[in-house]
Amino acid sequence: MSKKTRKLTLSALFAALSVASLYIASVWPTGQYGIVAFASLFVAAAVIDIGPAYGFYVFIVSSALGMLLLPNKAAPLLFILFFGYYPVVKSIVEKIGNRVVQWFLKLAVFNAALSVIYLFLKDMLLGFSERIPGILAIYLLGSAVFALYDYGFSNALRLYKERISKQTGNRE
Repeated sequence: MSKKTRKLTLSALFAALSVASLYIASVWPTGQYGIVAFASLFVAAAVIDIGPAYGFYVFIVSSALGMLLLPNKAAPLLFILFFGYYPVVKSIVEKIGNRVVQWFLKLAVFNAALSVIYLFLKDMLLGFSERIPGILAIYLLGSAVFALYDYGFSNALRLYKERISKQTGNRE
């Protein structure tokens, strides 16, 4: 199999697995955030095994198919607004040597995504977010949860690199 065919095949496989995960998240809303975060692991696998550009392609295809095929749009929207592209951003940002700059950029991306989500959901927050302390609490709590997510995501990626990608020889 040629390199190009292998990359295309892996991209299609990762996109299909991501969309399947988004489908599960859309029909099982109890674990929606966790399952959507899990769907982003397939984007990360594409980044690790075939490169950031292919990871971005997997994100685009998964997002489009999720919006077109899934009956409940909440899961694909959550994927589009944050979880789907974050593995690509993370891979690029973590190439920077300075950890302080890495965290600044990661938090900036998260808070920008949170701002977009906030604009969509501010009517549903029932006035809580209308007060400055409420807005500040949302951003501070969100940033703390994001830091935990990033730590867990990094560990999941490390496990993938050590156990799956390394064993199958998919890394280039």
